[in-house]
Amino acid sequence: MTGRTTTLRLGTRASALALVQARSIADALRERGHDVELVEITTKGDVSRAPLDRIGGTGVFVTALRDALLDRRVDLAVHSLKDLPTAPADGLVVAAVPEREDPRDALCARDGLKLSDLPDGAQVGTGSPRREAQLRALGLGLTVVGLRGNVDTRLGKVADGTLDAVVLARAGLSRLGRLDAVSEVLDPMQMLPAPGQGALAVECRADDDELVGALATLDDAASRAAVTAERSLLAVLEAGCTAPVGAYAEAAEGEDGLELYIRAVVASRDGTMSIRKSATGSVEGAERLGRELAHELLDDGAEAVIDARDPAS
Repeated sequence: MTGRTTTLRLGTRASALALVQARSIADALRERGHDVELVEITTKGDVSRAPLDRIGGTGVFVTALRDALLDRRVDLAVHSLKDLPTAPADGLVVAAVPEREDPRDALCARDGLKLSDLPDGAQVGTGSPRREAQLRALGLGLTVVGLRGNVDTRLGKVADGTLDAVVLARAGLSRLGRLDAVSEVLDPMQMLPAPGQGALAVECRADDDELVGALATLDDAASRAAVTAERSLLAVLEAGCTAPVGAYAEAAEGEDGLELYIRAVVASRDGTMSIRKSATGSVEGAERLGRELAHELLDDGAEAVIDARDPAS
């Protein structure tokens, strides 16, 4: 990199999935002529096994990495984009959103069963309130079980018979070479993914103009537009309600060129209430599109879903 004599220090969590993701970014930068070394950072989310919504939500996987950036212990960090809080971080910038993996959720069930094949009362594991809410809303009589741990730990609960199935992000399974464990990729009409699921965020200090420019070569415009719409929707809803949120935006050719189509759901944890809406707009207006759809959800009563009984209470 012109003007930089030191190796780029790339901060990453130490989990198997995080390391695979970080190595993919390191390899892309090396292909562009940069020297890169990985620096493993332990986050609060890696240490605690408590449910995420009890220890601080998505930020638990991010704060330590951001601190390392601001302290100049690392030069850039790679995050699963769905782990990033929607509020911007002072002094930092998401310099690249590389091409997104398939963002859908995947069912990993015993005996290769599909969701509709699972018997009444089947035990399905997930650590996500969003997945829990949508699974319950399907009315299949499933028993949703709280679950934390890495991919191998979760899949092991199915292999040893503790659970009938788990629901995981297809993107993570793909990156780890574990698509063989998938018995069904879930249609977004049944299960909308988390905002930003399947995408990576490459973050660095905003004042490092040279690195910001270098990372921009990794950015994928369509992926960035899609996650921008999803995250702007989430940002509005986080201020207006605390119910589980799913969202999925796609860029596709329309009558007037490239358009962005977004679907979203707000659901109660017990699955008794859900509101789904969709919208189409320009790629350039991604942030506005997500924001306006969020306000439509709120106008239709999204706040009311938080009053539904929490199944854990």
